[in-house]
Amino acid sequence: MSGAIAPTKPLTASDICDRCGAPAYVRVLLPGSAELLFCAHHNRKHADALAKVAVEIQDETGRLSDKPGSDSR
Repeated sequence: MSGAIAPTKPLTASDICDRCGAPAYVRVLLPGSAELLFCAHHNRKHADALAKVAVEIQDETGRLSDKPGSDSR
């Protein structure tokens, strides 16, 4: 076993925060293939503790500031 982590898939509208049920923008992968999903608020609230135990953190909170139809050029 190489210890490589499988690529994470993008979060979708069906992914909801495990704490409050809001749309999830952060996926936290834990040892043993467990995962937690968090909204931006709960990610900020628990970020320090999660960073200590996470194998990987997929943070898509940048999507919150993206405006539909905006052009990044």
